[in-house]
Amino acid sequence: MGRVGLTTERLTRAGAELADEVGFEQVTVSALARRFDVKVASLYSHVKSSQDLKTRIALLALEELADRGADALAGRAGKDALVALADVYRDYARQHPGRYAATRLRLTPEAAAASAGGRHAEMTRAILRGYDLTEPDQTHAVRLLGSVFHGYVSLELAGGFSHSAPDSQESWSRVLDALDALLRNWPAP
Repeated sequence: MGRVGLTTERLTRAGAELADEVGFEQVTVSALARRFDVKVASLYSHVKSSQDLKTRIALLALEELADRGADALAGRAGKDALVALADVYRDYARQHPGRYAATRLRLTPEAAAASAGGRHAEMTRAILRGYDLTEPDQTHAVRLLGSVFHGYVSLELAGGFSHSAPDSQESWSRVLDALDALLRNWPAP
């Protein structure tokens, strides 16, 4: 066993790839050491623990997803922006299921403050400005969109929609149409 140019960034990216291959819950420092054919102890100068590794993967995934979201939203508003951001989440989850699962990791307050999580909320709020929602309704709508996006994607990844017609893409489009209609006609308190 020998050192292979290990860095915290390289280990984090390798951990993210491992998460996509075997599932986020299966990522450990031991599994990563096997991937690099090194002793576990040699990784501890770069990551403190499996939890530290998972936190780093979560931060990476949140950053990647925020970057994709920002690119998709550029120049869009209203329903076009809503669909663009929703599709970014869905596509990312399909391409990187382990990393997507990492975005759901409960972070410490310090890690959350340093994460791209705030960018995700800002992007969603930017979409909602096109629907003229004010507080506290805007916060309720942020939570609704996050719940629908994550819920649909999670069920779809688990195969929940693969056993019946219509195709899940058709349902996804209809769900986004319904969200747009709801946001345009937000109920009064």
